Amino acid sequence: QVQLVESGGGLVQPGDSLKLSCAASGRTYSSSAVGWFRQAPGQEREFVAAVSWSGVRNYADAVKGRCAISRDNAKNTVYLQMNNLKPEDTAVYYCAASLYGSGRWNDEYKSWGQGTQVTVSS
Repeated sequence: QVQLVESGGGLVQPGDSLKLSCAASGRTYSSSAVGWFRQAPGQEREFVAAVSWSGVRNYADAVKGRCAISRDNAKNTVYLQMNNLKPEDTAVYYCAASLYGSGRWNDEYKSWGQGTQVTVSS
């Protein structure tokens, strides 16, 4: 059981950077993989990045080279650093947890946050 709250979204211009935060609580957090997903209007939810409990990281092709996921277990927080943002990155970003997950897009993510809006526009 993990509870998740996202923050850090906002309105930025193309080329800007954002650092999203996912604050977690719950006894099983340290054994859970945490993933970031996004959903644009009229689109399906899309995998962005994930990190396993052991530190394995995976990224979607659309964000490779521009994003970095990190985990601070002392603060029970997972971060998503996003650089060189593009208009197509505009979406609501969600974090999710998977107990004993491997940090992949198709892990069983059972706990979800409420989302934070990222808008990239000039």
